[in-house]
Amino acid sequence: MFRFAMLALLLMAVAMTSAIVTMHFAIHGAEVKVPNLRGMTLAEAGRQTAELGLRMHVESRLYSADVPEGRVANQSPAAGAVVRRGWRVWLTQSLGPLQRAIPDVVGMDQRTAAIAIRRAGLEMGAMALMPWPDAQPGAVIAQTPQADAPEVTSPVVNLLVAAETQPAPQNGLVMPDVEGQLFTTAALELARAGLKVAPVKERAAPGTGTGIVIGQNPPAGYRVDPTMTVTLTVAR
Repeated sequence: MFRFAMLALLLMAVAMTSAIVTMHFAIHGAEVKVPNLRGMTLAEAGRQTAELGLRMHVESRLYSADVPEGRVANQSPAAGAVVRRGWRVWLTQSLGPLQRAIPDVVGMDQRTAAIAIRRAGLEMGAMALMPWPDAQPGAVIAQTPQADAPEVTSPVVNLLVAAETQPAPQNGLVMPDVEGQLFTTAALELARAGLKVAPVKERAAPGTGTGIVIGQNPPAGYRVDPTMTVTLTVAR
């Protein structure tokens, strides 16, 4: 009986070990390492991902001074990451270096501005409304990136458009934190709070998307009132 019991335990141990090994290969056998697609054409990247059982999706397009037009500028997950087969790899396609000027659409009617942006070979981005007493409702009062801005990475132009002036609140309020937001979204939030926004300032901020707020004055938490003007600094 003792020998029978030992034999049974041995067989159970072998079976469990076999099951664990089988599960290991079942799990890790379906994993692949993401290749480095940067600099490849979309066709080349498509073949590489297909051979590994991965799916490819072009998420966005950006200007790049060091990656030729039509090739992969960035990818996610990064090269070398281990993922399961069937995983989607998101790509950013290079538009090559910026070869067209950003048109100046401030002061234009929003529809005319949209036409000018498209004629320049650019794309319309976010459009936000903000009460502005010194502008005709429907007129563009700010844009990002600004006209002829250098080092533009995205082909998208965001607009801030004048809306009907609303009565300003009488009581003071606390300055909201708008850093990290898209400029048009931040400006809309400030407008809803009854605050005015000064002409936007732009500054190079490597690693930050174009049009993202990277600074504000007054700072978040500061006591403000409708007579104050808020200055926003955005990444170009």
